[in-house]
Amino acid sequence: MVQDIETHYREALAGSGSLYERASEVFPNGVTHDNRFRRPFPVYATRAEAGRKWDVDGREYIDFWMGHGALLLGHSHPTLVNAVIEQIRRGTHYGSCHELEVEWGEWVKRLVPSAERVRFTSSGTEATLMALRLARTFTGRNKVLKFQGHFHGWHDNVILGHKPPYDRPPPAGVLPAVAETVHLCPPNDIDTVETVLQRDDAVACVIIEPTGSAFGLVPTRKGFLSELRDVTERYGALLIFDEVVTGFRCAPGGAQAHFGIVPDLTSMAKILAGGLPGGCVAGREEIMRLLAFQGEPEWDTFRKMPHQGTFNANPLSAAAGVAMLKQIADGQEIDRANRIADRLRARLNEVAASHRARWVVYGDFSRIAFFPDCESPAEDLKAIQEGTYDHRKLRSVHPKLDGPFQQAMLLEGVDMTGWMGLTASTHTDEDVDRTVQAFDRALDRLKAEGLVETAD
Repeated sequence: MVQDIETHYREALAGSGSLYERASEVFPNGVTHDNRFRRPFPVYATRAEAGRKWDVDGREYIDFWMGHGALLLGHSHPTLVNAVIEQIRRGTHYGSCHELEVEWGEWVKRLVPSAERVRFTSSGTEATLMALRLARTFTGRNKVLKFQGHFHGWHDNVILGHKPPYDRPPPAGVLPAVAETVHLCPPNDIDTVETVLQRDDAVACVIIEPTGSAFGLVPTRKGFLSELRDVTERYGALLIFDEVVTGFRCAPGGAQAHFGIVPDLTSMAKILAGGLPGGCVAGREEIMRLLAFQGEPEWDTFRKMPHQGTFNANPLSAAAGVAMLKQIADGQEIDRANRIADRLRARLNEVAASHRARWVVYGDFSRIAFFPDCESPAEDLKAIQEGTYDHRKLRSVHPKLDGPFQQAMLLEGVDMTGWMGLTASTHTDEDVDRTVQAFDRALDRLKAEGLVETAD
């Protein structure tokens, strides 16, 4: 008798199951990040190299999590490893300024069009928090406009509307008074944006993931960023690009360089720090000047925007960040990751078609996204790529499929972030072949359990 997917998963990953039992006595839900929560339990990794990782049961996976998007060069890239080892011998935290932080900031300025000045933080969430506070300080306004489904960290102003349904009350712990300062707009709808800005002159900024939510899970339609740049300038609101994921993944200068749209402020993290903790805000000098002491008591005490952070630009993250930005500056590593993703998307769609499954695999740059709810795969894929498909469907939950699909792919040796994945420049043609084979077998498993609808 053929085992069902979950039973096979529990047996094959028994070591991860045992560790999860221990973790559940320590952490809520046994995890330290919401996205790592999986049923019946997550994978526990022991080591990783290039495009692969291994778990506590000795199982090998082609990894498309890539450190939540932080690892464009894959795991344990020698250049980054050597840079961090060299620095850790010199010190992990001086409590002082140091040359590496200057070099790191210079690389950001050199690569990113909007970066007239830079300030480092310890994470992407901190970076968007700083960007919003700078926008409020600069404009004297108190509200923010963001888009449904876009994620900008977990602080109060931007966690609203991260996941559907978008009309629900504020997330637990977020004050209603804070929620009232956030306008939540549908993606790709410039008319709604302009209506909000016309009616409410208290909007300090508009913040957006420039390629669309979750690095293009809901793609931004062509021309929308240019429209957004125009409308924010007309109504005096700052435009913030959240390039925590897209920065150094779309192009050496981020999505803003690729699309030729320069925002007022940019938040960055992930690739910025070479896979170590680190983020930054970059932007116009006149805005970033709000962080500077001027030697005037009134300004320094009441008008300067305060900012601290024990691990800002720490030497280890700076060493990794400098090594990373040097490595990707010519764009070749980015292009390599994009080409791998192009080949993988095309071949995965061939597999879905061969099964007559109503699935499509889509994305741009180094993103891979699966969508299993198509009515007409070819037409739906075109609409998704053009940014005209129903964004609520693309962000919808698949309760019957979520767990089984992830489990089936893991059983076949592929680890993805749910319905999404990211390629690295160190993924190989063999990784593509094995992933295609894994998807083929995973669909067989799902069909055996009646979980895949096929075209008539």
